[in-house]
Amino acid sequence: MKKAFTMIELVFVIVIVGIISAMIAPNFQGNSLREAADQLISHIRYTQHLAMMDDKYDPNDTNWFLGRWQIYFANNGGSDNKWSYTIYSDWKGGHTGNPDAGEIAVNPLNHNQYLTGGTSGTNIVHYGDKEAMKELNLGHKYGVSNIQFSGGCRSTVHYINFDSLGRPSNSFPSNFSFELASSGWHKLLTSACIITLSDNTSVIKIAVEPETGYAHIL
Repeated sequence: MKKAFTMIELVFVIVIVGIISAMIAPNFQGNSLREAADQLISHIRYTQHLAMMDDKYDPNDTNWFLGRWQIYFANNGGSDNKWSYTIYSDWKGGHTGNPDAGEIAVNPLNHNQYLTGGTSGTNIVHYGDKEAMKELNLGHKYGVSNIQFSGGCRSTVHYINFDSLGRPSNSFPSNFSFELASSGWHKLLTSACIITLSDNTSVIKIAVEPETGYAHIL
């Protein structure tokens, strides 16, 4: 005669399996904030690569260094009022400080798209445009509600650029002007720049190290 499970035993097994599943499930679920940080680190490194491959030195332009490749964060109408970032080189139109037409990097995997999640500027790509990369809009894609700069970066300047050696820069003064920039205000980092991403429940921090520009999660 074969033995069979009783109803109580079956219920007990189901409960145990449910408990184990609840413990294991979080390990298989995606962490949106971590995904955003991993993507951002990859694009910080790509920005550094572009800077090292495309030196912007111009002896006829005293503000040539303002045209270096940079990764720039914004939360404005062009990004649908969500935190987004753009990879661009501010080399056209007298270095406006904004990513204008023709300055944004092309998506190397799709030349019909640009490396921006949408931002404001002159004839620029907005979030709703087909040329925008929607995943670079961290607010829409990953639920990022705030981005803060601290450490070696000024809290009010949301960008990092790189020179031809891959060294990161930031730190404009509050009374920035291009004349001041020519006098050395476009400073190399002397301590790690901390970029803090947050959503409604948690935070994650990325450090960009001075000199090497190495980006990593803290």
